Amino acid sequence: MTRISTDILISGGGVAGLTAAALFGSEGYSVLCVDPAAPVTEESAEGADLRTTAFLQPSLQVLKTAGLWDRLAPFATDLQVMRIVDAGGKIPSPRVTRNFNARDVSDLPFGWNLPNWLLRREMVRRLEDLPNVDFRPGTGTASVLTRDSAALVDLSDGTRVSARLLIGADGRNSPVREALGIGLRTMRYGQKALAFAVTHPEPHGNVSTEIHRSGGPFTLVPLPDRDGRPCSAIVWMERGPEALRLAALPEAEFNAEMTARSGAIYGPLRLETRRTVWPIISQVAHRMSGERTALIAEAAHVMPPIGAQGLNMSLADLRVLLDLCRAAPNRIGEEAMLDLYHRRRHPEVLARVTGIDLLNRASMQSAQPLRDLRAAGVASLYALKPIRKTLMRLGMGTGA
Repeated sequence: MTRISTDILISGGGVAGLTAAALFGSEGYSVLCVDPAAPVTEESAEGADLRTTAFLQPSLQVLKTAGLWDRLAPFATDLQVMRIVDAGGKIPSPRVTRNFNARDVSDLPFGWNLPNWLLRREMVRRLEDLPNVDFRPGTGTASVLTRDSAALVDLSDGTRVSARLLIGADGRNSPVREALGIGLRTMRYGQKALAFAVTHPEPHGNVSTEIHRSGGPFTLVPLPDRDGRPCSAIVWMERGPEALRLAALPEAEFNAEMTARSGAIYGPLRLETRRTVWPIISQVAHRMSGERTALIAEAAHVMPPIGAQGLNMSLADLRVLLDLCRAAPNRIGEEAMLDLYHRRRHPEVLARVTGIDLLNRASMQSAQPLRDLRAAGVASLYALKPIRKTLMRLGMGTGA
């Protein structure tokens, strides 16, 4: 058995784990990042993650500190306007439309949108530039034993690692969280989400649009033009059986159904990628830290893809962890530091998961009176300018 020591061991090589490796590697720490699966870094490859991530303003500094933003910026699409559309009338056409423009609260866009498969590609390339970062795709976390002085982790390749800080970034079924015996609360909706990319004849104008009818939101997020045609990423949330039916439709029928669901706001939609299907849940770990261990991203919190909160909360986890490490670099992974991490992050996580849970349940409503109430609520909140601006700042994570 090979034995090595490192400052930080990151279990999980998804977007959050790769960001963590680049961030702490850029700070000069020795970092080992492992994941049982190799990252899929091409859109057309089997297993590619066709979802996109909208990085909101507070995430920008994390990406810059990690040395990632210069790589990502050429591929990013600005999100200048967040549009909420209620199409919950008797026919699926827009009846209430409200535009939330970032100019009302900031000189910058709300955020910047990028495909997840491309994020993995550029993040892996960044790690190759960091000699103090060892990224081992195809290697998993086999067992975890923590002590007051270090986390002792056996890897699937036979390596035993002693780490000052173990970061669990290994997903909603986190082996690290389970090894530490940290419980969680899970809320299920009976929903699934379809994720894919489309082209359309009308330009998106850097507007991200959430259309609410029933079953969950239908969201179009701007992407760069594709073969000269305006392009958007779509996340289409529906109850499970309906999502599976849609995923199996012939392409021409699917194009027709999604155009109708969109209210044809950009004209006829044309599918450009595979359709991928993702389960929708909310989940919160009872604690975000344990002995020598910090939980981040979906190991700590999962929520429906509404309002671009998911990965931005993960980067907020990293922002707090980095601040604590900078404050006491010789004490990383110690109990006092990790307790403070939990206290700083867990209340906000609970609040945001609760808020997104309520929004998702409202978006799922099929009864006409409840859909009418939802439409009236959107119109009323928008009409109150101070509340509208406060909601916009809270949604971006910049505070009230």
